[in-house]
Amino acid sequence: MITSIDIDPPDRALVMVAHPDDAEFQAGATLAKWSRLGTEVHHLIITDGSKGTWNPDADTSELIETRKAEQRNAAAALGATGEVHFLGLVDGEVSVTPTEIAAVANVIRLVKPDVVIGHDPWKRYRLHPDHRRAGELCVEGIVAARDPHFFPEQLKDGLEPHRPSTLLLFEPDEANHVESVQEVDLAKRISALEAFASQLETTHFYKLDDGDPMQLFRERERQRLLDQGSLAGVELGEVFHVITDQL
Repeated sequence: MITSIDIDPPDRALVMVAHPDDAEFQAGATLAKWSRLGTEVHHLIITDGSKGTWNPDADTSELIETRKAEQRNAAAALGATGEVHFLGLVDGEVSVTPTEIAAVANVIRLVKPDVVIGHDPWKRYRLHPDHRRAGELCVEGIVAARDPHFFPEQLKDGLEPHRPSTLLLFEPDEANHVESVQEVDLAKRISALEAFASQLETTHFYKLDDGDPMQLFRERERQRLLDQGSLAGVELGEVFHVITDQL
């Protein structure tokens, strides 16, 4: 059940995702809206994206660099003014250990976001392990970042504990929040997704076989936001599960 629409645009936001293009597919229009309204939007990409191709002969080292460049271009297309951070964990092999949690907490303490956006780790029947574990890292990283006795060596380096005010989880198991967006935000979302040229075949055009795939892709993205917006009685929107009372 949707119980809220639109939080106040934060001063600073951090979107934390498993792979390049996850942020744009799940929250691109929201990030574009906030950027348009003055939010400093940062990205944290957990994996290196090295398995993001169907070509068995691909040079994965080259693919990693390509996907980094595409992610930076996509962030620019959204209007994001913050940094794009890469943890560089091997695609498909994400683990949730103190080492990875510390790395996420370090970025949160560095960026100091008011709002964090990430994968819902509790989504049932989620197939991709990186998405589930990236969600777990997001949640555990928030807890670690806010309390001084987690990874105190980071504090000796000049960082301070940081507690975000809001967590938005995308692809939620139970949606309770919609961010309404405008056509300009949808257009920026689509432009950002088109920046991932290496992913057109594997994700963007998947199961789009009848007609011009780019046109069908754009129509599908618009329909997604129409469908999600309808849950809250707005024309265009993106759905989340919002958490504020446990932070």
